[in-house]
Amino acid sequence: MNASELSSRRCVAVIPARGGSKRIPHKNIRPFAGRPLIEYAIGLAQECGLFERIIVSTDSSEICEAAEKAGAEVPFMRPAMFSDDHATSAAVIHHALEAIAAEDQYEYVCCLYPATPFTNSDDLQRGLALLIDGDAKSTFAVTRFAAPIRRAFEQRPDKTLALVWPEYRDTRSQDLRETYHDIGQFYWLPVQSFMQDQVLISEQSRGVVYERWRAHDIDTEEDWMLAETIFRSISKDRQ
Repeated sequence: MNASELSSRRCVAVIPARGGSKRIPHKNIRPFAGRPLIEYAIGLAQECGLFERIIVSTDSSEICEAAEKAGAEVPFMRPAMFSDDHATSAAVIHHALEAIAAEDQYEYVCCLYPATPFTNSDDLQRGLALLIDGDAKSTFAVTRFAAPIRRAFEQRPDKTLALVWPEYRDTRSQDLRETYHDIGQFYWLPVQSFMQDQVLISEQSRGVVYERWRAHDIDTEEDWMLAETIFRSISKDRQ
């Protein structure tokens, strides 16, 4: 499916950006390589040409101001019940779609997280194409684990190490299946089925595979420092 065919679909982007980030205070509007973090997601949504509307779901007036300045819409303020530490992404997306009556207007929604400086238009296009062509329930960004997870250890109370899957103790690493993990960049979902089941990940999901150097789910100060260092280095090389 080419870019023209993808852009003909009726799609809406929802960017969840609450104001109460604990591990990185003011994370969504904190400058990342000189720009508020949320600007990367909004700019990406604008650049890819897939979306009829770009909605930011937030409970923060500061984020609202930054989002509107960057060209996104904030048609509602997110209620407190969807803004605490226990609110799920699925609930936030469902609320946003209900608030804009999306079920009657759009075929597909993309939940695009603010921390996306390494995601590009091709990634979003591949995600939408996989959703449509593969008849998937959802698509999202993944990357390979750096080491085989079936050789993982857990620490016992006495500090000794135990294999989580001892049955793979003597299996060669090259004989173990590759495994992947979600990297918190985006979820593509069919609006109609999502409004019914509110499921982001299922056995009918498909993954857009990222190189590990681009796989940054920025949740801690250490994540931020590493991601910003890599981003600045790449940007400098491209100048």
